[in-house]
Amino acid sequence: MNNNDVLRRVRYAFDLSDSDVISTFAQADYTVTREQISAWLKRDDDLEVVRMDDVELAAFLNGFINAKRGKRDGEQPAPETELSNNAIFMKLKIALNLQAEAVLELLASVDFELSKHELSAFFRKPGHKHHRPCKDQVLRMFLKGMVLKHRPEDK
Repeated sequence: MNNNDVLRRVRYAFDLSDSDVISTFAQADYTVTREQISAWLKRDDDLEVVRMDDVELAAFLNGFINAKRGKRDGEQPAPETELSNNAIFMKLKIALNLQAEAVLELLASVDFELSKHELSAFFRKPGHKHHRPCKDQVLRMFLKGMVLKHRPEDK
């Protein structure tokens, strides 16, 4: 999945305005403008769309964690320079304070079955013998389940 799509889906699921997105970035001590947000949110086939890089999405997700769970004491983590689907999935899981059962319920709500063992493999460190890369389809289904849970009127 591309980073712009992840931002669009999270923004839609939680009904975030441009101001909310700006303040979410600010939670991670990252400054963005309304023009940047507008350019990121344009349709993929729009000629004026600007691709969001990994550092920008990581800053948004770090801010989202801070907005949902509160800032942790001390220095804030720096946004990652490279994000995988696994890292995006983990950051959303942390922000929403979801346990494995809740994630599996979200996936089941969109008719996507996954075992607890398959799910835990996504959250293992790369290099661990049971680590598995999270494919676009899994992340897409998780985001779809998130939309269904937080915007049930839009089924």
